[in-house]
Amino acid sequence: MSTQPVTEAELQAYVDGQLPAARAAEVAQHLAQHEEDAQRVAAYRRQNETLRTAYDPLLAAAVPARLRPGTPRGWWAPVQPLLRHYAIAAALTAVSGIAGWHMHATVAGERIQTVYLARVAAVAHAVYSPEVRHPVEVGADQEEHLVRWLSKRLGAGLKIPHLAAQGYALVGGRLLPGERGPAAQFMYQDMKGQRLTLYVRVSKEAREQTAFRFAQENKVGVFYWLDGRLGYALSGETDRAELLRVADAVYRQLNP
Repeated sequence: MSTQPVTEAELQAYVDGQLPAARAAEVAQHLAQHEEDAQRVAAYRRQNETLRTAYDPLLAAAVPARLRPGTPRGWWAPVQPLLRHYAIAAALTAVSGIAGWHMHATVAGERIQTVYLARVAAVAHAVYSPEVRHPVEVGADQEEHLVRWLSKRLGAGLKIPHLAAQGYALVGGRLLPGERGPAAQFMYQDMKGQRLTLYVRVSKEAREQTAFRFAQENKVGVFYWLDGRLGYALSGETDRAELLRVADAVYRQLNP
């Protein structure tokens, strides 16, 4: 067995199945000899299962007919977008509450922050990216207002990355409910109609900057990271290499 110490990051990667086979075997042997770390890993796995139970029905659901291209008819048309907005907000709040309640008693710190961030960002992407008529609350033509509004609501100075060089134009953004307050979502679209969303949330405590981590939530891939008080998650139904290419561009613009 290697004498290299097992780090917290490796324990998390072991749970997520992201370690090379040789190192995973070494970590497994370490866990067999260290009860405290084994209990932490078991708690991480319970946490993942709690999150999947709460969120997978939304991620796996087919796009409802009301979100597909087409024009609503009759008296229902004017109120349909408003009711849909409140229904989606309620769903996001409910599932985040479920996950937060279960996680509170099991694992604290960065693991909660990052795992939750990836999953709720994937859910928000799955809910809003299929929208035809109302994909955002404020469009790209009001970008200055969008930045001021969301910065005020989140209580932090936000920046909107510009991804034209990567082939994506800003569609706009919206306010979303987060686990401890409001969150923001910015939406981008390429010439083929492929959409990516950048989810941003703010925490009360500043945390050390983390490296990119990747999560796959059904069809939605997510690259996510923490940077001080801000957490970012770039989501899309595209291949991992493309998502990483854009995530790197986002990071470089946010950290010039």
